[in-house]
Amino acid sequence: MLLLQLRSLQQIMIDVNIAERLTLPLFKLIQDVGEEIHQPVYVVGGWVRDLFLERASKDVDIVTLGSGLALAEKLAEKLSHDVHVSYFKNFGTAMLRFQDWEIEFVGARKESYSRNSRKPIVEDGSIEDDQKRRDFTINAMSISLNKDTYGELIDPFNGLEDLNKKILRTPLDPEITFSDDPLRMMRAIRFASQLQFEIDPEALKAISKNTNRLQIVSAERISEELNKIMMSNQPSVGFSLLFKSGLLNEILPELADLHGVEEVNGMKHKDNFYHTLEVVDNVSRKSDNLWLRYAALFHDIGKAKTKKHHPKNGWSFHGHEYLGSKMVPLLFKRLRLPTDHKMRFVKKLVALSSRPIALVSDDASDSGVRRLLFDAGDDIDNLMDLCEADITTKNPVKMKRYLQNFQKVREKLKEVEEKDHVRNFQPPVDGNEIAVVFGIEPGR
Repeated sequence: MLLLQLRSLQQIMIDVNIAERLTLPLFKLIQDVGEEIHQPVYVVGGWVRDLFLERASKDVDIVTLGSGLALAEKLAEKLSHDVHVSYFKNFGTAMLRFQDWEIEFVGARKESYSRNSRKPIVEDGSIEDDQKRRDFTINAMSISLNKDTYGELIDPFNGLEDLNKKILRTPLDPEITFSDDPLRMMRAIRFASQLQFEIDPEALKAISKNTNRLQIVSAERISEELNKIMMSNQPSVGFSLLFKSGLLNEILPELADLHGVEEVNGMKHKDNFYHTLEVVDNVSRKSDNLWLRYAALFHDIGKAKTKKHHPKNGWSFHGHEYLGSKMVPLLFKRLRLPTDHKMRFVKKLVALSSRPIALVSDDASDSGVRRLLFDAGDDIDNLMDLCEADITTKNPVKMKRYLQNFQKVREKLKEVEEKDHVRNFQPPVDGNEIAVVFGIEPGR
């Protein structure tokens, strides 16, 4: 009995704390609109999670017992004549933007799935039904915005406890959760990477059993999650989990192929998979440029196919930069990543990733420096950042020496650039003039 009283007291304190933090006029207005059209309203999902994590969030999901569209349209009327409501019929959701807020509305519902589709069969449900369909317990918490229970936390799956323990669990059986909507497997790994949470062992086991289910998910949705993993503070967390679970073989088998160490006659090479993850983390500490991070991810992608062992010289990966750069457009196309200048940037950096090291020696010619400056163009600083991130030795003496070598290269680049202004070099004759003079028709 005493234990129950203590729990009740703790719940009251939580609810009071939440109510104090729900003083934004926007939430009060949603409450008023819900009352006016006789629809109970709740804020649910990521905003609630981020409230407890003390992370700023302007994306709000509202669940109502009734029509989400009706609630959104009525709220838009109250906010401003300029607020437009978007309705997504396929998903049964409505969304509006107000100032820097993005608010999505949906009617509480139950969901069931067919084997060959992520699109659920939907029927009206209660707030409890809606919470059951959420991906993780930390995303299944909701807060009442209704007058009599304003600020009350509804947490049927102990999401707050999991939040404190930094663990990702599914509200229901993880086998069913991931099989029904396989994108949730990518979301599990993305949240683990972003939040530095652990995935519950049963959930991780369920992911490993359902990797082939990822085939029904569009490449665009997979890449959206992959990009978020890439933009986390330590992307290696996510990629290690992708590899451990088996999902990486479904998404980027070429990257998974870098894993492992071979030894012949006492000679072995480093594990290029884990080396790659270190390079990505190193780049991530320097830059939030997504495409520079992808260049780090793919800088050794050609090594699995170029690996050779020589009895005298040991292991070599000759030409892996060239082959890797040729692989980049194919990988971007398969992942539905942009195939414009962003892809060309990654391709260029992969191709040039070993060039700067050749300029370390004192007898490196100015012409070699000029060629690199011309080939790299405005991306020379990004290339140097990638090359420095590629140093993953654990020997502090070697680390210091390698960084000093690249600093020498940076100084040479600066000296030659100041002398020649190579980056601004333009050929004296361009292709259009040649075409006109020789009467050449445009071609590929």
